[in-house]
Amino acid sequence: MALKNDQYSQILREYEEGRFKKKYELDNRIQEAYQAIPKLKELDDEIISLSAESGRQALFGNESALDDLKEKVSALESQKIQLLVDNGYPENYLSMEYNCSKCKDTGLIDNEKCNCFKQAVADLIYSGSNMKSILDRENFKTFSFKYYSDDYIDETTGLSPLSNMQKIVAGCKSFIRHFDKQKENLLFLGNTGVGKTFLANCIAKELLDRGYIVIYLTAFRLFDILEKYKFGKEVDSTLSPSKQFDYILDCDLLIIDDLGTELSNSFTTSQLYLIINERLLREKSTLISTNLSLDNLITNYSERIYSRIISNYSIRRIIGEDIRLHKAVSGTLE
Repeated sequence: MALKNDQYSQILREYEEGRFKKKYELDNRIQEAYQAIPKLKELDDEIISLSAESGRQALFGNESALDDLKEKVSALESQKIQLLVDNGYPENYLSMEYNCSKCKDTGLIDNEKCNCFKQAVADLIYSGSNMKSILDRENFKTFSFKYYSDDYIDETTGLSPLSNMQKIVAGCKSFIRHFDKQKENLLFLGNTGVGKTFLANCIAKELLDRGYIVIYLTAFRLFDILEKYKFGKEVDSTLSPSKQFDYILDCDLLIIDDLGTELSNSFTTSQLYLIINERLLREKSTLISTNLSLDNLITNYSERIYSRIISNYSIRRIIGEDIRLHKAVSGTLE
């Protein structure tokens, strides 16, 4: 079962609206620049005239004339850029901007769906997570080390909470930089409120901006989808459970948040092993965050899952105080 027609149309409308908005913004920049630098309008009119002449010469197959016209247009374009820079504008001020430079906001590359289109489908499927608005608030630009103490050394890590978090953030940025070459998996361990989900969102934001497909699911939501897929339950959803299952297995990064908060039983254990193992076989990265300790992972799930994680995941233990509680007490809770 594919996207319903109205849902597919919804995504296409959003692309069209996005292109219209970018064109509107470009037209405004052009008019502003023309008013500030009238010479730009003259150059553009000359370029248009030469381009029309190029079309005529192409019909006659006059290659030498075409080459001469191309050189003249190139020289005029260089003059435009110099005028912009001399007047304090960026050199690309009159260039079209795109949300996705790969497909130029069409959603397609050579009739194949661009990654941004696939992500749009994923966002539609999992719209309940409200991921986009969350990532606007939780990203590396808004991340702060001020909530991590440097006053004591934690016995388990041998580092202060601040030094430990600085090391973890550096590792996360390395994970992002080498994402395409090194298929790494991450496990964030730590008590409630120490920043596990925030850091996972920082990674998601960076990878989404680079055109990768990221799916964020709480453990409860993940196992709810898997249950519907496993037992063929009817759902009121954008895609069938089987399609959702495919996206979970094939997305570039799957984030499973708050593992251990779901009702643990033989079904969740078997399905968690299936997801972890299948994504390892497909060389797809997974990020898991949990309040559980490593010992609790064995107790709640199985040695097979524990073995897969220990062998294939980079484990990051986040320590510190409950940031949400700290914000609430200090009156800065957002």
